[in-house]
Amino acid sequence: MGIHIGDTAPDFTADTTVGPIRFHDWIDGDWVFFFSHPGDFTPVCTTEIGRTAQLSAEFARRHVKPLGLSTDGVEEHEAWIRDVNDTQNTTVDFPIVADPDSHIARLYEMIHANESETAAVRSVFIIDPNKRIRLTMTYPMSVGRNFDEILRVIDALQTGDARRIATPADWIPGGKVIIPTSISNTEAETLFPQGFVELRPYLRTTTL
Repeated sequence: MGIHIGDTAPDFTADTTVGPIRFHDWIDGDWVFFFSHPGDFTPVCTTEIGRTAQLSAEFARRHVKPLGLSTDGVEEHEAWIRDVNDTQNTTVDFPIVADPDSHIARLYEMIHANESETAAVRSVFIIDPNKRIRLTMTYPMSVGRNFDEILRVIDALQTGDARRIATPADWIPGGKVIIPTSISNTEAETLFPQGFVELRPYLRTTTL
């Protein structure tokens, strides 16, 4: 079916480490960082689950709920979390979805046959409060995610929604932003009273 930016994130019900959830109800007006793992008790995944837990305050400040997924069951997840907490010096308090039959992994196209017929690759979905997929990233099984980038793109999406801007290459909060071409200069003068620089008619920058 294809999972594309702008699509409504597929709904599902599942058991998790904090109890059963229905995904769309669980979102409940927040953003979601939904990310998958090839399996429990694997080294790269252990560091990623730990890093997500370590960044819990950063996700909460952005009104983002992390949600992990692995194609194992709740009992395995709970035992794995104890290892994560011990080895990564943190406390995992966000849910990890149990997907032993790979139904959700296949629903979200996390199974890539040339990598594995059963294990989910490292997929990332950033989902907004309207349940729309706003960003997707897919990592190979051997490469851990860059969490600075995950937080950066969430900041960029949320800033763009709030301020009607786009962000340039390597943007970080506080940096110059781009005024979309859909906004006329007249409207830009109202939206951005601090002024803007027109490098080209299609390339205008400002600061927020």
